[in-house]
Amino acid sequence: MSLLGKVVLITGSSRGIGKATALRVASEGANVVINYINDVATANSLVDQIGPDRALAVQADASKLSDLDRLVETAVAKFGKIDVVIPNAGILPLKDLESTSEEDFDRTYNLMVKGPYFLAQKAVKHMPPGGRIIFVSSGTARYSSVSPAYLLYTSSKGAIEQMTRIMSKDLARKGISVNAVAPGPTTTKLFLDGKSEQLLKAIAGSSPFNRIGEPEEIAAVMAFLCGKDSSWISGQIVGVNGGMA
Repeated sequence: MSLLGKVVLITGSSRGIGKATALRVASEGANVVINYINDVATANSLVDQIGPDRALAVQADASKLSDLDRLVETAVAKFGKIDVVIPNAGILPLKDLESTSEEDFDRTYNLMVKGPYFLAQKAVKHMPPGGRIIFVSSGTARYSSVSPAYLLYTSSKGAIEQMTRIMSKDLARKGISVNAVAPGPTTTKLFLDGKSEQLLKAIAGSSPFNRIGEPEEIAAVMAFLCGKDSSWISGQIVGVNGGMA
């Protein structure tokens, strides 16, 4: 599969799944817009690794519409178009109903629902037919056993799944497909932080493969959904979780 000439914009791409996806699509020929909020050194290192003619780092807060405007405009100014948008930026608030403040709720939904919604709106103006929007959901939106502490996080991912389902019907008229990838537990800093070895071992044991996924494994599915071989896939939530249920 080749992504030669495609322009892929990924928010939150200086680390974790976003970083792995940036490197994967670049290895298949894509030009990449790397978004970060604080880690300028890693973002610039990725640009150097991919090549400054094929990569661009843009500092932007993916929860703020004015920053999203600037992100899209900067991408189009360099590459002339956007073929794929992956709104990957996220946080992992561990908040059950009782512990959730209004500030927690607004911060989570601004970044993980409002940001993706309006990034898609702004980017499609610059997308040719064959474009792709790939949202990021989570296995927690489907698992039957989820800790109450994941209420706020998982509710935002439920919104993403409905956005995927309905937006795909809207944008099909433009030749743009819309899907979401729903990773299971993955060895990112965001997921690993604060978890004991004992807990991680128990989580790994819930997979038939007895391990936790790697960012590169999620990135491989992202790259497939960017390419022409996924042209008949739209409105789908693609679970990438090693068989966890």
